[in-house]
Amino acid sequence: MTALLVALTLLAPAAAPPRPPIVPKPIPFGAHRKAETAAYARRHYGLDTWRLERPRVIVEHYTASESFASAYSTFATDVPDGELHELPGTCAHFVIDKDGTIYQLVSLTTMCRHTVGLNYTAIGIEHVGTSDAEILGNRRQFDASLRLTAWLMGRFGIQLGNVIGHNESLTSPYHHERYTAWRCQTHGDWARKDMTVYRARLDVVLRRHELPAGPPARPVASGC
Repeated sequence: MTALLVALTLLAPAAAPPRPPIVPKPIPFGAHRKAETAAYARRHYGLDTWRLERPRVIVEHYTASESFASAYSTFATDVPDGELHELPGTCAHFVIDKDGTIYQLVSLTTMCRHTVGLNYTAIGIEHVGTSDAEILGNRRQFDASLRLTAWLMGRFGIQLGNVIGHNESLTSPYHHERYTAWRCQTHGDWARKDMTVYRARLDVVLRRHELPAGPPARPVASGC
């Protein structure tokens, strides 16, 4: 019996990616902000809800600032953003600090405004920093990002091809924006060349845990 148990253990697949240490740091997201989010979803996606249901995409960002406190303050303040001038204020589900600490700001059941055209189905991860290269070159921050993303992929069944950078948003097959003036809006953070590096490293983590990565990224034509 002992030999059989040993054999079964050797044949068993590795455990799914474990949940990394996450520090809860919720931003204010009460009834008023939820109502603003539902109104935003109606205008931009034709959905009457503030809830994030069955997320299919993970979007990587950087904060364009050098401290977690600055990013937290920006997301906690529910004011129109400086570029698109619409409520609710911007936010992200997670922020990863330079030392690798992962903070969760918003529940994974709540829609968060971080990527035009994808908020209805995307989890947003921000990294404290001002460039893709800065995060890729910070081992503790990058490793924390890979652990968090791999865990989320396993939890929600998200494929590697749907882990994207903000700059890749327009070519996601899930991109959907009803407001014509915003249809081609995106940002420069996490361009494809850097996300190619990110996804290659992420694939190593997935293989370690025998988590299927799914098909490679298949960008669609944006028409922009």
